Amino acid sequence: MSAVLAFILTAVLGYMLGCVNGAILSSHLFFHDDVRKHGSGNAGLTNFYRTYGAKFAPMVILCDMAKAALAILLSALLFHLAGMPTLYGKFWAGIFVVVGHMFPFRFHFKGGKGILCSGTLLLFLDWRIAVAGWGLFVLLWLLTRYVSLGSVAAAISFPISTWFVFGDVFMTACAAVIAAMILFAHRENIRRLLRGEERKFHFHLNPPKEGQS
Repeated sequence: MSAVLAFILTAVLGYMLGCVNGAILSSHLFFHDDVRKHGSGNAGLTNFYRTYGAKFAPMVILCDMAKAALAILLSALLFHLAGMPTLYGKFWAGIFVVVGHMFPFRFHFKGGKGILCSGTLLLFLDWRIAVAGWGLFVLLWLLTRYVSLGSVAAAISFPISTWFVFGDVFMTACAAVIAAMILFAHRENIRRLLRGEERKFHFHLNPPKEGQS
């Protein structure tokens, strides 16, 4: 297999798998609804949880992490067959899974913000990168109850930790592209954080009652 073909196939497979959106599919399957009609309008785990409660949230997590894992594993195989570093394939696949998750063609290009997908990628790269990203996310989320703050901090850490661990220009550039996409997706959250208007995360098992959040 040629290197060019490996890059193309990885990009196509990554995007197509990324379009399988867990929040949208779960809201359709279990509630005959569309999560994007509620709350922030985002097709991600946080909005799904706030809208429908915790019961089916694990299905969203499983779907979005599984699609990213499958894309990453397939990319490693393709790049191995092409005689290229499998890590390059994983980073390359990560970009297109996030693109597919954010802009799914099946759902009018209106998807989520890519946190679960990119978080899954970290787990397949290096434990130090995973600890930096997931550690920052969990720490800031628990301390402040702002999911968006943890997400933004984890995104910023990604290219930095990638450079320190691998010192590779291509991998760091891929990490920077993913981080930039996540920051762009969170631009309104960042504005609300700066104004002190961002909503905090509240734990609840069941869907909120009418008029509650």
